Amino acid sequence: MSLSDGVIEGGQQKKGGVSRRSLVLSVSAAPSLGLAGLLGMPRHAHAGGQLEEPLVDSVRTALSSAVANQAPPEPLFSTTEARIMYLRWLGTMSEKLRKRKPDWEVRRDFLQTIWYESKRAGLDTSLVMGLVQVESAFRKYAVSSVGARGYMQVMPFWTRVIGDGDPGKLFHMQTNLRFGCVILRHYLDREKGDVYMALGRYNGSRGRDPYPNAVFAAQRNWAFNEKVTSA
Repeated sequence: MSLSDGVIEGGQQKKGGVSRRSLVLSVSAAPSLGLAGLLGMPRHAHAGGQLEEPLVDSVRTALSSAVANQAPPEPLFSTTEARIMYLRWLGTMSEKLRKRKPDWEVRRDFLQTIWYESKRAGLDTSLVMGLVQVESAFRKYAVSSVGARGYMQVMPFWTRVIGDGDPGKLFHMQTNLRFGCVILRHYLDREKGDVYMALGRYNGSRGRDPYPNAVFAAQRNWAFNEKVTSA
């Protein structure tokens, strides 16, 4: 997997990559109630679950490194136009998300993190927003019937494979979005850039239409014209 030649971390461009290799799939982790049940929050999300893969060492190392840095997602911009574009995106998405997240600060922090993590992983921000809509309906504490957790419905086994082994952290906003974006980038690279197949792999339904089509439909809700005219 290549974590993109344009990974953004702390405002800096960072290159990195791992080799692609065929991996054998096995069954994913068992269902878990988690924090959502303890807090009396809605448990189930409309999502499948990633399948656990016996990763080769180079892939495991790269993925572990990609999720390790938990610095706050503070956007830095090289030009005034880039900052203007981001602020326009933030304002547009904030209005669209207002009904789902009424509190402005919560909404701003969520969108800022989505923007940061998607750019860092070299992903289309609208695709990530569409995936979150389908996976969890923007619910922080969503838990699926197979135990996937949080906004991007990350399976708990990922914290054991490439994290510190604490699945409870998947209910932390940036941790969940970081894992989700890194995993989607991993699947996209494994599928040689085929978004349709990568989405199917993310959902554990590779090669079947319903999930990718649902994400593509939701993605259109979050499309944004990034053209910025000079002042």
